[in-house]
Amino acid sequence: MIQYQEHMQHITEASFAEGFFDGWPNPPSTETFIRILHNATYVILAIDENTNHVVGFITALSDKVLTAYIPLLEVVPSYQKQGIGKELTHRMLDKLKGIYMVDLLCDPDLQEFYAGLGMRKAQGMLIRNYEHQSGNTGS
Repeated sequence: MIQYQEHMQHITEASFAEGFFDGWPNPPSTETFIRILHNATYVILAIDENTNHVVGFITALSDKVLTAYIPLLEVVPSYQKQGIGKELTHRMLDKLKGIYMVDLLCDPDLQEFYAGLGMRKAQGMLIRNYEHQSGNTGS
C-alpha cells in the first residue's frame, strides 16, 4: 500500500527506491535530490508501506499568494501505471487550489496526462542548461 506525506521528516538517503530520474543523462545524486525536496515550497511523497521507500514525489515552488510552478513529478518506473502520479498531482493541485496561477511545463507526450487532471495546454518559453542537470553547479 502507498501512503502519502507532505514533509521530509524521517527521510534519509536510504529512504529512496532506485529508479528516480529515469532517462536523465545527468541525474542528480541522492544528496542533491534531498536538497531539491527540502528546498521546494511544497513536497508530497509517495511511500511504499512495505519497504518504507519513497517511490514517487511531486514538488511545487510558490510565492503563496498568486503563483505556483510544479517543476517535478516522478514515479519510479516499477511503480508507474498504478495511479501514484495521478494521486500526487491531485493532492498538489488541491494544496494549490487558492492560488491564481499554477504552471507546469512538460513534454508533449505528457500533455494528455495533465489535461486529464484539469490542466490545459498553453504556450511558454524556457531555458535548459543541461550541463547543470545533475544539480552540481560547482558553487
